Amino acid sequence: MKKMNVGLVGAGFMGKAHCVAYSNMPKLFPDAPFFPVFKTVCDIVPEIAEDFKERFGFEKCCTDWHDVINDPDIQIVSVCTPNNVHAEIAAAALNAGKHVICEKPMAATVDQAKIMFDAAEEAAKKGIVSMVGYQYRRVPAIDEAKKIIESGRLGEITNVRTQYLQSWSADPASPLSWRFVKATAGSGTLGDIATHAIDIAQYLAGNITDLVSIVKTYIPERPVQEGGVDLLGTVKLGPDARKEPVDVDDEVSLLCKYESGAVGSVEATRMAWGRNNYITLEVHGTRGSISWCYERLNELNVCYGMDDQDGERGFKVIYTGPANPHGDVTWNIPGMNIGYGELKAIEMYEFAKAIEGGYQPTTCFRTGYQLDKVCEAVLKSAETGAWVKVD
Repeated sequence: MKKMNVGLVGAGFMGKAHCVAYSNMPKLFPDAPFFPVFKTVCDIVPEIAEDFKERFGFEKCCTDWHDVINDPDIQIVSVCTPNNVHAEIAAAALNAGKHVICEKPMAATVDQAKIMFDAAEEAAKKGIVSMVGYQYRRVPAIDEAKKIIESGRLGEITNVRTQYLQSWSADPASPLSWRFVKATAGSGTLGDIATHAIDIAQYLAGNITDLVSIVKTYIPERPVQEGGVDLLGTVKLGPDARKEPVDVDDEVSLLCKYESGAVGSVEATRMAWGRNNYITLEVHGTRGSISWCYERLNELNVCYGMDDQDGERGFKVIYTGPANPHGDVTWNIPGMNIGYGELKAIEMYEFAKAIEGGYQPTTCFRTGYQLDKVCEAVLKSAETGAWVKVD
């Protein structure tokens, strides 16, 4: 099998997710286009870079991302850093002729996203591929939902509602990581998790054209953690810890209109006690409905309302398996469930196929840039209280 060398920038939670996905991709998909070789891992903390190198089998480690970009042997770069440096690293990698997969949100600001988009457009002319990590749209059940919608069996789509609820920052003792600082994150819940819910909605209903939003911050300051590792609320700091202000959002809600003519809503918060990684989708059409929840990600609920007899109308459960999209990764029979690891492997498989085929995946930098435009409109609407058109 063909081999391609990978450089990873950012050895935290998402760096681990990328490496697991790279490793599993050729194991789960028999037609995987290439076998990834872990060349260099970069992290600004030397001890983290060295530990990651040993655990995941990289040949080298470094603390300067330029060492990854300037290495002629590296063909693929994964960008898993805080949001504010995505643009500089990704654009440099694309300009150097390397394929790039970057974690979401695409950038901390729309201006930074535009830099990445422009670099990706130029690189695409040379067959270079860019991709943003919106993996939840690649859940087999979500892809099956898209097939059903496009088949017309739900009729005309009238309403799409998505949610993404977490609780890891609901405790005021959760430390102030980079995710709570506008200078590094760009936004809070909006960029961190609401973008996933927005992406799923746009994948199924088309781009959002108009919206009105509410953005709230509930905990104005948090204790400062020591070191740069993002602890994601898994460690609580005591009452004597030094505190600094939070200048990003804890919760975002929006009503929206889609280019398809549908309307809908998106809700996201990291303050929902009892909800860990709760993503939901509901789609209504003139002939039927679909619902889905990430906590049962292998199940798609479908109601073909107009086709059911009175007294028998309701949702039926589709258990995704080999007959559904990305069936190679869903094991042997429906109900032999997949999880987050396999989902990231599907994402990496789509990335690899795009590299092999010389085309841009559905979540290319153009998609990421458009999503950042939606986020810009959300923040503008929250300030004015008015409906805003997405640029």
